Amino acid sequence: MLVLGTSALLAPPATAHGRGGAQGPGLDAERFARQVTTRGVWRHLEELQRIADRHDGNRAALTDGYEASARYVERTLRRAGYTTTRDPFTFGFEVVDAASLTLGTGETFEVDQMQYAPSTVEGGVTAPGALPADVTGCTPESWAGVEAAGTIAVVSRGDCTFAEKAVAAEGAGAVGVVVYNTVEELLYGTLGDEGLVQVPVAGIGQADGQAVAAAVAAGGATLTLETRVHTEERESFNVVAETRAGRDDNVVVLGAHLDSVDEGAGLNDNGSGSAVLLEVAVQLAKQKKLNNTVRFAWWGAEELGLIGSTAYVEELAGQEGELDRIATYLNFDMVGSPNYVIGVYDADESTYPAPVDVPPGSAEAEAVFTGWFEATGQPWVDTEFSGRSDYQAFIEHGIPASGLFTGADGIKTEEQVALFGGTPGIRHDPNYHTPADDLANVSREAIGITAPAVAFATASLARDTSAINGVSGPGDQGHHHGPWKPGKGKGHWRGHEHGASQKAS
Repeated sequence: MLVLGTSALLAPPATAHGRGGAQGPGLDAERFARQVTTRGVWRHLEELQRIADRHDGNRAALTDGYEASARYVERTLRRAGYTTTRDPFTFGFEVVDAASLTLGTGETFEVDQMQYAPSTVEGGVTAPGALPADVTGCTPESWAGVEAAGTIAVVSRGDCTFAEKAVAAEGAGAVGVVVYNTVEELLYGTLGDEGLVQVPVAGIGQADGQAVAAAVAAGGATLTLETRVHTEERESFNVVAETRAGRDDNVVVLGAHLDSVDEGAGLNDNGSGSAVLLEVAVQLAKQKKLNNTVRFAWWGAEELGLIGSTAYVEELAGQEGELDRIATYLNFDMVGSPNYVIGVYDADESTYPAPVDVPPGSAEAEAVFTGWFEATGQPWVDTEFSGRSDYQAFIEHGIPASGLFTGADGIKTEEQVALFGGTPGIRHDPNYHTPADDLANVSREAIGITAPAVAFATASLARDTSAINGVSGPGDQGHHHGPWKPGKGKGHWRGHEHGASQKAS
């Protein structure tokens, strides 16, 4: 659904009265939205760029660049008055032993094994190549009439997930799958979960993939696909901080992943979300009275598979009642795309049927953002509530969620250009997951739209979450738990004992 907001500020935003909850005393959300400025966010982005410049051009998990990024966030938060906590987690890290695709002529191309795809045996899998009837190979019908049994399928990125392509090809009898990119860079992808297919699946760059596809189309091309990895245990961490004010039993959590990919500085993905969140936290620290606690999280190892946020939620799940204290989770992953759209997670499924279960209350969280955009005359569009970012673990545990997204590798349409400007026919972020995702890749205009929206939603829900979870009122603000701290492998509150959960089922 494409939604064009009103052309002028005709009525107060639908937050705490109307769709977002009941108006009450406390933080003025509209005024707070004006306090979170593009200039403030940009200072954080500039520092993240300097950090990447000093650390091999990236801020990826398990690198000095990530450590320096975390230290900057912690230092900024402490200066604002927060107590910060590092929440450590361990995980299996895949180390590449071999990754190549070789034609029978001996010409070899670089590939990347997709996450959750099985490795090949040493020496790889050798088979004839096969092409689907429709290039992208998303469905069984793509392989109708194609002799795919015992072949290595070569398909283009686009139209569906990598997992759907792999499942369709394996179903047609393929013994391997190669997905080539729609841009020049090597394709790094994930199947999203383990065990979906039993054949190797790899990504390859556009030019190399098209060369392989041309060789297959010419007839008789034999391919050897070798992708082998081994797993080593590594440790990383999230950075967590929360407001001193606010009731213990009704916590609003906001998150953004702090790590970049290895290939670049990741200033849009996800320096943009991290910087907006940081500036919101800095400004919120000036507020002495809040009805609800607001907790901020900068997730680690998102680019390796949503690892930090998943580990955090699992920690809380191991402590009785801790997840029940979370009123809602808001996620901000890419909010400054250069060819942007203003996307709000489609929790009410008004445009996109969700491929995941949408927890009750999520549509009401979405309405806080859409109410703000409509009242301020800002166009917005739905973006699929897919769970394919750090809100996944939260919604899997039934926690209402929403968030903003300005686009990654989706192609901008003429209709979107009419709403937001920009260039049709190219990606929302042409530099997504590339070395060019630097400060010049972030749109000041997009930040100027998303940052006040995040601030408004934060302040609105710090005041009242009754529309989302039925909890209203300031609660007992005289008896606060203090900052969240991780336990030994399990997260828990350190402070007083909590009363019964007030989260609506």
